[in-house]
Amino acid sequence: MVCEEAANGYEGIVKAQELHPDLIILDLAMPEMNGLQAARVLKRIMPTIPLLMFTSYPVPSLEKEAASAGIRRVVSKSDGAPAVMSAIRSLLAA
Repeated sequence: MVCEEAANGYEGIVKAQELHPDLIILDLAMPEMNGLQAARVLKRIMPTIPLLMFTSYPVPSLEKEAASAGIRRVVSKSDGAPAVMSAIRSLLAA
């Protein structure tokens, strides 16, 4: 298993292309390119990799926009690690 972190959306895209991950977790609030913008690019260039958004802003309008950007699951940071792990397992099992 490979785990990597990126400082912003641009760096995340570059690292994803280099590492070919099984799953990508994005934050909405990232400098230079936010998680929704990065998701649109990632979905276009790596369409089979599941995208998960881990955010402090899990409102219905964000979930709709995230889905249209190719993000399969949105998890609230307030739900903590158990919710993220459950979402990861679910996405990887699909």
